[in-house]
Amino acid sequence: MVPIHTDPVRAYRRRHQPRPGEIAFQVVVAQTDLLVVAQCDLSRAIADFVSALRARLSTYILLHPDFQHSLVPVAVAPAAPAIARDMAEAAARFGVGPMAAVAGAFSQAVAEQFAGQSPELVVENGGDIYLRGRRERTVALLAKPVEGARLALHFPPEALPAAVCASSAKVGHSLSLGQADMVTVVADRGAVADAAATALANRLVTAKDMDRVLAAAEAMAKLGVRGAFLQFGELVGIVGDLELVALEEA
Repeated sequence: MVPIHTDPVRAYRRRHQPRPGEIAFQVVVAQTDLLVVAQCDLSRAIADFVSALRARLSTYILLHPDFQHSLVPVAVAPAAPAIARDMAEAAARFGVGPMAAVAGAFSQAVAEQFAGQSPELVVENGGDIYLRGRRERTVALLAKPVEGARLALHFPPEALPAAVCASSAKVGHSLSLGQADMVTVVADRGAVADAAATALANRLVTAKDMDRVLAAAEAMAKLGVRGAFLQFGELVGIVGDLELVALEEA
């Protein structure tokens, strides 16, 4: 796999090794940068699908610019593209803007579109992941890229499909109103996990907020959140039905 984008934030991808019967490939369409693990090379088809998905969303945003810029929920009409409706509905659950859910929504959309061609699928979109299949998976938690990942979430086959999305004030380019090193949320839906991670990270401003934000994450179970992992400096916390494991040093 030859990387198209050499953003150092994506350096975590170098540690990934496909399992027997799987291949990994990168798909880049404008700002959408995916790492996909599948049972066959779907790169061309996925690129075409993502291009069409982006075109529908871009056209909608052109006509409804508040959808892109709002930091609070925005109502959408039933005639809006499915991806926009998915993002808006998830964002409304957690009081954030629709674009807070875009990466998670795209990951799930790709995974669902190609599940018939590859029952085992991992779609990673800038650190936001959607997992499908019957193989156990381990997702590293990279709160501090310089130090590398030391902890991970383990997903047995019965826990799939699952969405794993993160928000951080220290890593990546997405807007966060808090100061968290990492907030990672697991949910059934990609848009839900992404929007919830943003909402929780916005609330984590100081170490004193940890207990309150963990309680808020636990209360989100009724909104579709399975669990959350939080890191602020040397403080970590976890709530929900998640399995935390230590990673062996490379």
